[in-house]
Amino acid sequence: MKLSAIALSLVCVFGSATAQTRPFSWDNATVYFLLTDRFNNADPANDHAYGRKDDAATLRGFMGGDLAGITAKIKAGYFTDLGVDALWITPPVEQIHGSTDEGTGKSYGFHGYWASDFTALDANLGTEADMHALVDAAHAAGIRVLLDVVLNHTGPVTPQDPVWPNGWVRTGPTCTYKDFKSTATCTLVDNLPDIRTELDAAVALPPALVVKWKKEGHYEREVKELDAFFQRTGYPRAPRYYLVKWQADWVRKYGFDGFRADTVKHTEPGVWKDLKVVASAAFEDWKKAHPTKALGDTPFYMTAEVYNYSLAEGRSADVGGSKIDYYANGFDSMINFGMKTDATAGYEKLFTTYYAALNGPLAGKSVLNYMSSHDDGSPFDAARTKAFETANKLLLAPGAAQIYYGDETARRLDVAGAEGDAKLRSFMNWDELAANAKRGTMGVADIRQHWARLGQFRHAHVAVGAGVHQMIAAQPYTFKRTYEKNGVRDRVVVALGLPLERATSVSVQGVFSDGQTVRDYYSGQSAVVANGQVQFAARNAVVLIAQD
Repeated sequence: MKLSAIALSLVCVFGSATAQTRPFSWDNATVYFLLTDRFNNADPANDHAYGRKDDAATLRGFMGGDLAGITAKIKAGYFTDLGVDALWITPPVEQIHGSTDEGTGKSYGFHGYWASDFTALDANLGTEADMHALVDAAHAAGIRVLLDVVLNHTGPVTPQDPVWPNGWVRTGPTCTYKDFKSTATCTLVDNLPDIRTELDAAVALPPALVVKWKKEGHYEREVKELDAFFQRTGYPRAPRYYLVKWQADWVRKYGFDGFRADTVKHTEPGVWKDLKVVASAAFEDWKKAHPTKALGDTPFYMTAEVYNYSLAEGRSADVGGSKIDYYANGFDSMINFGMKTDATAGYEKLFTTYYAALNGPLAGKSVLNYMSSHDDGSPFDAARTKAFETANKLLLAPGAAQIYYGDETARRLDVAGAEGDAKLRSFMNWDELAANAKRGTMGVADIRQHWARLGQFRHAHVAVGAGVHQMIAAQPYTFKRTYEKNGVRDRVVVALGLPLERATSVSVQGVFSDGQTVRDYYSGQSAVVANGQVQFAARNAVVLIAQD
């Protein structure tokens, strides 16, 4: 494996840039979220599938990123260098072939949320062989893969993409969010057909799919599989159960380790519980068929996007005035929209609040924290002037962490000419990383190195995200995390805001004993504990202390 200059520097700090056998917990996972089309283009030949054109508004058309591009970065060690435990990729299903304008300019389904066929892979992203290669490469590197799934809607209607029958979708009214009904049984926006997930009435396949599958030569196989599924499960042939079957098939075929579920509050909660059952069975089938590829015996995992849910809501998410416990409906985790606001507080308030919530109302469950995302127009650091603080708070906070592609390289979120959420979805800034371009006073490669050191530390120590939090000292701010579960014992000490002009002693009282040799994962240096303190020769603002 060819290593980058940054990877080689991390070898010196951590001793290895390859995947290591470490205790894994989704509670401590670092999840790297990327838009496949916006990450890395390894095959320009697939850039214009289905006759799509380069005529979209700024950042609203396909830009060439593909599955092979992700696989190339896996094999190059990019994600391993960052300490990533799991990749979350946007929906790879075949998108509408045409374009539409929602008021922000002509747009194509580059993002994956405008499905036309939930069973097929979009040709702009690659082939089925490419998808197998991606998942297999990730697993070989010790990295799990989450698939983004949509049960709420199809893609917009265009001249090339007909609307599905009334028994399948509604085309109005648009959601008003006054109550649960006006949140779930409605369309998110105009011209985004809403799947009737609340109905039990049987429906036949949409004619558009019948025509397509017959033309492609696999209609009989698809019908035979659907018949077997409905006979085996006893589910009615209602729209939601077709979707459950189709989404679970991706798990059985490729070995995805979990789902990130889109627009969860816009469907009935119970559908996700059914999806969890069917997908879990598919995952077990895949593991039995591929015992050498599976990463341990971890159960199938699901995290929910309930827009605007925050950790403070605990197990009672507010959906149009109704309180819903999504953890009781198949989810292991909820995406925490509140962190970008919570992170304006100081370190200790943030960390103490999160630890208390995750060991109180949310005990036994988890959240996925983030600082920026693909559809949140109010990121913590929109101007990318606080890259180090962003990393510190995200990667050292209790709970799982979501890195949005380019957080670690200060990818710009203010692209000129882009409207709405397109601003958040620029192409990954590989050229700036290679040139160590300046972002304020810092170089992009230097920023990424900071993220990588924290990410490697987090990856190596489950206590960081899943351990007991306790402050040791206010100046310099120092805290410990300890973890003792299932035969695993892990302890770390972290100090932040150390002065750069002199070496500073850090208290490790009650964590490490006098005479013990400990390591600073930030500098790679080792030192011996004396009088309950340790001091490293390196002068960095961050010290990450543990034993190997």
